[in-house]
This record gives sequence, C-alpha cells and structure tokens, in this order.
Amino acid sequence: MPPKFDADLAKTYRGFVLRALPGAQGYSDLRTDYAVALRILLAITGLVLLIACANLANLMLARASAREREIAIRLAVGASRGRLIRQLLAESLLLSGAGALAGAWIAATLNGRLVSYLGSRFGAVYLDLAPDWRMLGFTAALAILASVFFGLTPALRATRTAPCTVMKATSSGITTGRERFGLRRALVVTQVALSLVLLVGALLFVRSFRNLVSIDPGFRQDGILEADVDFSRLKLSADATHAFDRELIRRVTAIPGVDSAGHISIMPLSGSRWTEGVIVGNVQKGSTNFERISPGYFGAMQTPLLAGRDFTDSDSANSTKVAIVNQSFVRQYLDRGDPLGQTFRIPHNYAPIACEVVGVVRDSKYVDIREAFSPAAYLPTAQDPEPDSYLPVVIHSSLSPAALIPVLKRTLAAIHPGIGYEFHVFRDEVRQRLQREQLMATLSGFFGILAALLATIGLYGVMSYMVARRKNEIGIRLALGAARGDVMRIVLREAALLLGLGIVAGTVIALAATRAAGALLFGLQPRDPETFAFSIALLATVAVAASWLPARRAARLDPIAALREE
Repeated sequence: MPPKFDADLAKTYRGFVLRALPGAQGYSDLRTDYAVALRILLAITGLVLLIACANLANLMLARASAREREIAIRLAVGASRGRLIRQLLAESLLLSGAGALAGAWIAATLNGRLVSYLGSRFGAVYLDLAPDWRMLGFTAALAILASVFFGLTPALRATRTAPCTVMKATSSGITTGRERFGLRRALVVTQVALSLVLLVGALLFVRSFRNLVSIDPGFRQDGILEADVDFSRLKLSADATHAFDRELIRRVTAIPGVDSAGHISIMPLSGSRWTEGVIVGNVQKGSTNFERISPGYFGAMQTPLLAGRDFTDSDSANSTKVAIVNQSFVRQYLDRGDPLGQTFRIPHNYAPIACEVVGVVRDSKYVDIREAFSPAAYLPTAQDPEPDSYLPVVIHSSLSPAALIPVLKRTLAAIHPGIGYEFHVFRDEVRQRLQREQLMATLSGFFGILAALLATIGLYGVMSYMVARRKNEIGIRLALGAARGDVMRIVLREAALLLGLGIVAGTVIALAATRAAGALLFGLQPRDPETFAFSIALLATVAVAASWLPARRAARLDPIAALREE
C-alpha cells in the first residue's frame, strides 16, 4: 500500500480473500446462479419418475392379476417361470422404451428454448445440448432401470402362484384378501406422499416468485424506457461531456409524449454497484452505495423527494459539492435532527471529498431486488471530475417503446451521427433478473401438477380395481339390504385411508426436504404452514374427486348381475 493510503480502506482491502477454483471446471456465472436450482430440479424430476414408475407398477400388477388364469395354464402345460418373467419384463421394457424415446425427443426439442431463456443482453449463453451417446445411453439406462423397477415385482408375483390354486379360484381371482393392504396400496401411498412433496415445493417456489414480482422496489417500473447512450467516439473533454449530458437530456425531454428523463451512472437492479465508505464528522461509517445522476432522474423513476431539493443545473463543478441521500443513510449515519445541511466525506485517493446533504429521497433497491434497503447517496453528474462517456438514460413516456424508439434514434442522430445506443424496456430488464425464480416456479409448478395428476390416476385405478375385484361382495351386501350410501362409504373409506397415509408420509418427507430450497425462497420459510395446508387440501380434494367415481359405480351395481358373474 502507498504510505499515505487511507488506513480504513487498507484494512478493508487486506481482508479480501482469493478463492482458487479447479481450472478444468472453469468459472461461470451461470453455474453460480443456477447450480442449486438445477440440483433441486433434478431431484424433482427424479421424484416424478418414481411416481410414474409406481403408477406403471400398479398397471402391470392389475394386468398380471387379470392374466392369472392365462399364466397358470401356461405354467401347467410346461412353460418355465423364467420364460414368463422374461416375457412380462419385455412388455414392461416396451412401455418404458416408448416413454424414454418420447421424453428424449421432447427434451431435445425444448433444449434450445431453455438456453435462449437463460441468455440475456448481459451475456449470451452457449451450451452444447445436442443429443450424443452419453445422453442416449443415460436415457436407455433409465428406461431399463424403470422397466425393472415397475415390471419385475408384478412379474414375480404373477408367476409364483400354484396353477391348481388359480384354476380353483373364482373369477374374482385369488389375490383380493392379501392385496387389501398389499403392494398396490403401498404404491398408491408412495405416489400420494411424493406428489405432496412436489406440490409443497411447487407452491413454495410459486409464492416466492410472486413475492418478488409484487415487491415495491422504491421506484416505478412501468412506462420506463432505458436508453444506453455511448458517445466515447466523440472523445470529449470533461467540460464538453457535461455540456453534452445537459443537451442530451434537454432534447430527450422535449420529445412530445416524454414526461421526464434523466441519466444515472449504474442502472438500478443491474447487478453492479459502486460502494465506498463514508466519514461523518471524524467517524468512519459503514459502506454506502453511490450513484451519479442528472436532474430529472428522480422524477422519471418516480422516487419521491422527502426533504430538501433535487439537483439543478447550478450544481456544477465549481459549486459546493452536494449529495442527496436516502432514508437508510439518514437513519444509520447522520446525527439526529434535520439531515439537510449536514456533511459527510468520501475517501477518494488521498483527499476525501466533502459533500453537503441537500435532499432526502425514499429508500429504493440498488443491486438486487432481493436485498434489504441499504444506505445510498446520489451525487450530481455535473460535479464528476472524470465523467463517463457511457450514459444509461431513463425515460418516462406515455408513448409505447415501438413509437418512442424511432424518435429517439432521430434525436440522437441529430446531436451527432457517431453516437451509439441500445434500448431496453426497464420492466423486462427487472424481470430478466428474476429468471431463476421464474424458471423454478414454472418447472416446479408443472411437475407438481403432473405428480398430483399421476397420483390421482393411481388412486383412481386402485379404487376402480378394488370395486371390480370385490364386485361379488358388493352385490351380496346390496342383496342383503345394504344402502347404496353405505357401499359408497366403504369405497371412500378405503380411499381416505390410502390418502391419509400418503399425506402423513409426504408431510414428514416435505418437512425434511424443503430445507434445501431455503436459499432460493423470498418472503417465506421452507416450512411455511399455509403452503403445507394448501398443498394438502388441494391434493385431498383432487384425490377424493377421483375416488368418487369408483364409489358411485360400486353403489350403482346391480346385485343380480354381480352375483351371476360368479
């Protein structure tokens, strides 16, 4: 450090830490931002796969039960058990293979859209997601594992029963008793539990994204067009640059339909910051976010001035150095009483710059919309000894961007043809900063709904199968005078038992699993009671609706027709 370097800044710089990263892995902001989110999405897709496998396992169990006599006859005439197991596994592999091919095609189709979604004007994203042997191999391995997962157990159960027992059984089969709380019901409980976990996660991410979108950042977002003006090719001096700044804002403000305009050194919520420590009196205070702005910026952004005045053209390089601070700056750094007229110093090179507070504005977000309000100080661009030749200009207008941009282009060309420019809708830029949260809310919401749908289909299938297998019993009950409402209650009681067991198990799993998502949530806790309650109510409502149809079908059975089938 130089001998006269500020001691507090030197202490700060000595506290910086360098972190080494593996060279082969490299460094990527995309990996840093999305690593945790993508791991969670991978876990979510894994749970959906398990639910789908459980659903197909139930399907294969039902199919195997319906083919009990066929399999028994084949065993009786000499077919080996291994051959029958291989045949049933081949059928399972056909199902999983078709699903894997469809999934691989959908993934390859949507990959390009996902990459374009992740890209932004702050940096294009280049990811090679073309299908290769590794992706195809992974998909094939998943298909084989899935077919074994949902096909092996039904195949073993279907081929282990003695043929003579099956041949003596009634048309309702031999497995009704032992399946009452058997494998098929366990699979449904598993589906309900996992779907509840996914629903809770989906609602957490959706509510978190809603909280971020609805938060008040302290400035207006609608009706703002950002014009990034680059006049570095003009090679202007400091005084000429200040004159250019004033002329630019004057001409833009004069455009019909433009209400107000101003420029700022760093756009809010851009992810960048200018931070310095401040000295009040002789006391070193904490760090402060700084901005250089022109007159008219607060009006364009609708950031209210709570006390004092805005900057004017009289705030020049030769006048008293002034600053406008926010509420957090006043609360944390300034003495009690009227903040106007108080001064603070900014450590700058070897001679701190003293600034007089001439105004106080409302707190607003600075770097990230997720952050808490922090101290900020605004300095006039006209007092910058080294003004930048790149200006983000914010323009509030009643015109649409499509109507305003051509006029702005002509205005800039009239000032000088060598001016470069880019235009961005400010609200779109803010939304772009919430891509990760929007991605998590969208995908987790889709998978949560899909999981609930699969679990509902599974419960409907099991209850329909139970009604079909117990048709004789239900017919006897009706013949002996049982009310149809009693029959419906029997079916619904069975569904409620499976649903209740699944909800209890799913709640326990969700309480443990949602902690991993805590870092991605905003404005709520991972174990938010309202989210859990709503997820349980939603899943229970859908499941009861799915069970109502088999229950009503059971109540409408004709006892005579049911008994004749035996």
